[in-house]
Amino acid sequence: MKQNLQSTFDPRQYMLSRDFEIYFYNDKNPAKVDFHTHNYYEFYFFLEGAVSIQVRQEIYPLSFGDILLIPPGTPHRLVIHDHNVRYSRFVFWISLEYCESLRAVSEDYIYLIQKAANDNINIFHNDRITFNTIQTKIIRLLEEIHEEHFGQKAQISLCVSDLILHINRVIYERDSPITKSSESSLYEKLLNYIEEHIDEELSLDALAEVFYVSKYHIAHIFKKNLGLSIHQYITKKRLALCRDALLSNNSITQVYSSYGFGDYSAFYRAFKKEYGTSPVVYKKMYAGNYMHKQTEA
Repeated sequence: MKQNLQSTFDPRQYMLSRDFEIYFYNDKNPAKVDFHTHNYYEFYFFLEGAVSIQVRQEIYPLSFGDILLIPPGTPHRLVIHDHNVRYSRFVFWISLEYCESLRAVSEDYIYLIQKAANDNINIFHNDRITFNTIQTKIIRLLEEIHEEHFGQKAQISLCVSDLILHINRVIYERDSPITKSSESSLYEKLLNYIEEHIDEELSLDALAEVFYVSKYHIAHIFKKNLGLSIHQYITKKRLALCRDALLSNNSITQVYSSYGFGDYSAFYRAFKKEYGTSPVVYKKMYAGNYMHKQTEA
């Protein structure tokens, strides 16, 4: 690895950048790091060394290719077993705001973060081939940061997105060893189930219980097949049914409560966003024509 990509270890535990920071450390005599927390996510990629990482009460012995995810506010520290062994790692810090900006693009960017939070997992082991691919992406990002090229800022942003998405894909595919045919079958079953239970609770948690699969897997295959989140799809289905019911001269109260909307204000906001006007105005504008066409039919 190029010498100019290496950073001198800095014990500070706060970010200088607004979005992210990444470092390659390669220490001959690692410095002691006591328990600490920070207000950003830390991705830690272990290369070599006689060390462990303690996260809260759990101590993790490390092997080449291990990735640790330390969420904000999580106490952790370095445990040094032998100061004479070289200690090498990549450290990648990402702010909460930057994570939210990626999430706005796609939920796929935060699969690992959600998994770590929900399953209380901090360490992810990788075989050498898998980790070497991740390491290649890290080095590419470091090279862009340390060398000046045309379009550097844009390329750095692309490298960060590529690295984060790749790590999430590795973990997701490991969690979901499912064939394309079975994935397609699950997608069809989800569509049918939603159709038949549109007036019931259809949260990701509820669907995961019905189909005995991870809610993150459900969200992923739905977005992959339809281009919409499952929440967006269900909302659109419910609104279409509400619209038809309104045009058939049903009362607004009866309509929104029959199709899974908890209260009128939520229904009103969703309806106006979808159809450009309020339910009351929409009914006045189109109910007569709709009933006339139904009679003719």
